[in-house]
Amino acid sequence: MHQELQPTLDFARQMDLEDPLKEFRSQFCFPRHNGKDAIYFCGNSLGLQAKNISGAIEQELKDWRELVVGGYLHAKNPWLYYQHNFSNPLSKIAGCKENEVTVMNTLTVNLHLMLLSFYHPTKQKYKIMMEAGAFPSDQYAVETQVKFHGFSPDDAIIEIAPKEDEKILQEDDIIEAIERNKGSLALVLFGGINYYSGQFFDLKRITAAAHKAGAIAGFDLAHVTGNVPTQLHDWDVDFAVWCSYKYLNGGPGAVGGVYVHERYAKDIGHTRLAGWWGNDEATRFKMEKGFIAKPDASGWNISTAQVFNMVALKASLEIFEQTNIASLNAKSKLQTGYLEFLLHQLSNINFEIITPKEPERRGAQLSLYFKEQGKEIHKRMMDSGIIVDYREPGVIRVAPAPMYNSFEDVFRFYEILRSI
Repeated sequence: MHQELQPTLDFARQMDLEDPLKEFRSQFCFPRHNGKDAIYFCGNSLGLQAKNISGAIEQELKDWRELVVGGYLHAKNPWLYYQHNFSNPLSKIAGCKENEVTVMNTLTVNLHLMLLSFYHPTKQKYKIMMEAGAFPSDQYAVETQVKFHGFSPDDAIIEIAPKEDEKILQEDDIIEAIERNKGSLALVLFGGINYYSGQFFDLKRITAAAHKAGAIAGFDLAHVTGNVPTQLHDWDVDFAVWCSYKYLNGGPGAVGGVYVHERYAKDIGHTRLAGWWGNDEATRFKMEKGFIAKPDASGWNISTAQVFNMVALKASLEIFEQTNIASLNAKSKLQTGYLEFLLHQLSNINFEIITPKEPERRGAQLSLYFKEQGKEIHKRMMDSGIIVDYREPGVIRVAPAPMYNSFEDVFRFYEILRSI
């Protein structure tokens, strides 16, 4: 922080005055509580609605209404190529080349598709490593994938847990586990940020260790993309998937994102499940047998672009294009650092911040662990106009999103919590 922190409303308001991103707040719709904007710190679950989304949806409705099937080629945003709208903005957010990123389906569907493409177990190398306590959907996907290939989850899945009496994983322990299991390890799959603890893993280091062990490195970036800058191409990550409804503000159930390193994206013979929309556009309408993949990440597209499941993300990304992920992250570090400072001023509530203290090891989220009464405290927060979420066991996740949250929001959160 560029000045000494102060637990006062005046200080928070001064920080807002100095915030170069402050104008973005007015472009989003906030839920209301007792006639005022609620304190919305739940963008790690579902981002706010951008005000430009209504017009964007109406445009697609108008083109459907007036052009009908002609909209595939003649809509304002032709539906035949709709997925191409996302390559440029998402490549800048994810830190990759435009030919390495696409949008399709939803997160867990895409995870399954990537596992079918990249998890090729043999009798010797068949194990998948992931963090213990990964998001349940990831656990279910991995469990059923190893069963699909004829292996037992108890044997084929290696879960890395924190040391006793610790809440976060140490990177050295992850690297050591990869090295120790290199003879049997086929794939390493971590959540880029653990949904429960808020820990941001060292993706570059984990990828390098996985490759040294002869394994594929893939990541679920649901809590990373739009939150923390990444350099997926330069870090040599093999594949990644994410949802678009958290920090990207794409709306509930919005289309998922996929990154595939160009060494695979350019390889039209790489294993995948195919569909019409992944076929080369030059031959698509010949209606012939014989799948010819597009030589980029969109070669994994299967079905017709889900226009109405993509339009809100397209509108949201137009706001992202007015800034950049580095600037958003710089504000986020200030904002989350201020939140942490204020939480340390509280003596009336017994909790522990289990998210790493180092700004480079976390994103916007701080996870507050309550040994008792966590659910009750969460209810009182919600009743007071604070929207955060609760995760068993005992954690309230608090995530001020830099795109639309203010420093005054952070201070008001602290002030209400102090009164509970």
